[in-house]
Amino acid sequence: MKRAKTIFLISLLVCGFTASQSLAQSIEVIKYPELAKLINTPTEKHKVINFWATWCRPCIKELPQFLELYEKYNEENLELSLVSFDFVEELENKLKPFVEKKNIKAKVYLLDETDYNAFIDKVDPSWSGAIPATLFVAKGNSKRRFIEKEFSENELEKVYLNFIK
Repeated sequence: MKRAKTIFLISLLVCGFTASQSLAQSIEVIKYPELAKLINTPTEKHKVINFWATWCRPCIKELPQFLELYEKYNEENLELSLVSFDFVEELENKLKPFVEKKNIKAKVYLLDETDYNAFIDKVDPSWSGAIPATLFVAKGNSKRRFIEKEFSENELEKVYLNFIK
């Protein structure tokens, strides 16, 4: 009887662990060609692509605005992608725990590139490479706007709404 209870408890723990793992946000590790496809493939939604990192204090400060924007407009016409510049070696011990702790539901990518100069001009010619930076792409790729700065309090939604007009 004692053994049956032990097996039952272990089964519950394993099932609970498996369920929590399947609910965890997946982070896709990509190279520049996948990023270019993400940016350039026309969709029926407006894209907001934020370039950030867990080690970037201004990025973390503005992140709640992106999460609020996603919650508010995801069902309507928004596709939010968070492209992390964290180091690939820190995916498991830093980025994944951060994404889970912040309960980020938007799509998260980890850009696995070391030569940033090879692609930053392709994302936008005005980009110095500094983060945070955000690329807005209208549905159907009809227009773009690139902003290289930290958004101040409540600024992101206003910029987004003006962009999609």
